[in-house]
Amino acid sequence: MAHAKNHDYHILAPSLWPLLGAVAGFVMLFGAVLFFHDHGPWMLLAGFVGVLYVMFGWWADVVAESQIGDHTPVVRLGLRYGFILFIMSEVMFFSAWFWSFFKHAIYPMNPDGISPMVDGVWPPAGIETFDPWHLPLINTLILLCSGAAATWAHHALAHENNRKDLKNGLIVAIALGAIFTVFQAYEYSHAAFGFAGNIYGANFFMATGFHGFHVVVGTIFLFVCLVRAYRGHFTPERHVGFEAAAWYWHFVDVVWLFLFAAVYIWGG
Repeated sequence: MAHAKNHDYHILAPSLWPLLGAVAGFVMLFGAVLFFHDHGPWMLLAGFVGVLYVMFGWWADVVAESQIGDHTPVVRLGLRYGFILFIMSEVMFFSAWFWSFFKHAIYPMNPDGISPMVDGVWPPAGIETFDPWHLPLINTLILLCSGAAATWAHHALAHENNRKDLKNGLIVAIALGAIFTVFQAYEYSHAAFGFAGNIYGANFFMATGFHGFHVVVGTIFLFVCLVRAYRGHFTPERHVGFEAAAWYWHFVDVVWLFLFAAVYIWGG
């Protein structure tokens, strides 16, 4: 009884995951440097596999802790705050790409990258941009419908405890997210400009490419929630993992709306 828990916090047991994650991250970073200097991709791939292993193992432990009751209301609140801070950091990440795009659009530079171009044009001469009202508009509608499906799944769980609609909503959201990725890859394959050689292409592919990466991550996030839903993990009162996935997916939606308006419509 002297060691009985009399508080709402979760005191973590000693774990190797932080150390393994740091080592795997360092190996991946060092491997990337070697890869950029033509020493092969093997260390980069080894570090990447290590990072994936740590992510899987560490989050599996978090899921197990939630299932045995370690995630009290205080712990769940802390998890929500932590994920909100993570999304705020992502907002700052994308703000950098928007800043770069708008800066070069409003103040085009000479090829030296130092002096402003007199009577410069944007996009740069010779750049053939995408028509925003064709495939980009279709992708916008696909992603918005995927976000609506994720909201449907969340409402079904949190307000109705309807596990059938929870699963169906997640399936639709995942399928539409995958279609978005395929369409974006198709769009990239038909781009009339490249990443290198011009600031427009660099900004375009960095902004939309990182967003596409986030779509892939979010799709995996929702798929993990679907697997957990089939295992009966979520309840109307306890579904922080699914909440985080839904928040992340809506963040991806909102970023794409800004990209569509700024890069495809205004920037084109």
